[in-house]
Amino acid sequence: MAIITLQGNPIQTNGELPTVGSQAPNFSLVTNDLRDVNLDNFAGKKKLLNIVPSLDTPVCATSTRKFNEMAGKKDNCVVLVISADLPFAAGRFCSTEGLENVVTLSMMRSKNFAKDYGVLIENGALAGITARALVVLDEQNKVLFSQLVPEIAQEPDYEGALTALN
Repeated sequence: MAIITLQGNPIQTNGELPTVGSQAPNFSLVTNDLRDVNLDNFAGKKKLLNIVPSLDTPVCATSTRKFNEMAGKKDNCVVLVISADLPFAAGRFCSTEGLENVVTLSMMRSKNFAKDYGVLIENGALAGITARALVVLDEQNKVLFSQLVPEIAQEPDYEGALTALN
C-alpha cells in the first residue's frame, strides 16, 4: 500500500506501482468504441500510461492535453490515458478538446487494472478510482519509468516520463 494525499488529507492505495525494470502486468480496458484491449494491442510501441482519476477534473484534463502535445507526436509511442470515466465521456472530452494523439481507456468493466498496478484508492472521497500516476513501458512492456503522484491535485513529472520515452 502507498499513502498519497487529496488536498493534504492522507489516503491509501491498494499497493505499489510496478517498479522500473519489472515486466508490466497485462490489462483489459475499454476503448471509446467499447472494445476490450490489452497490452498486445499496442505491441511494438513504447507506451506512456497516464493514469488519472477522471478527465472531468482540471489536473487530469491538463495532463492529458500536455501529453497529447508533447508525447503523442513521438514516433513508435502511444499515450494511453486510463481512468474510471465511461468511454463516452472520455471520447467527448478528446473530441471537444481536439485531442488526437492520445488513446483513452476506461476501467468501466473491471477494476483489475487499478488493483494490478497498485493505484486503486481504498479510502476517502475518491475510494474506488485511481490515484494519479505515470508508467512508461518499452516495446516489450518492461517498465522504464513510474511515478505515483504524491498529491492528487499535483501534476505529474512530464519531463521524467518524456525522458524515459527517448
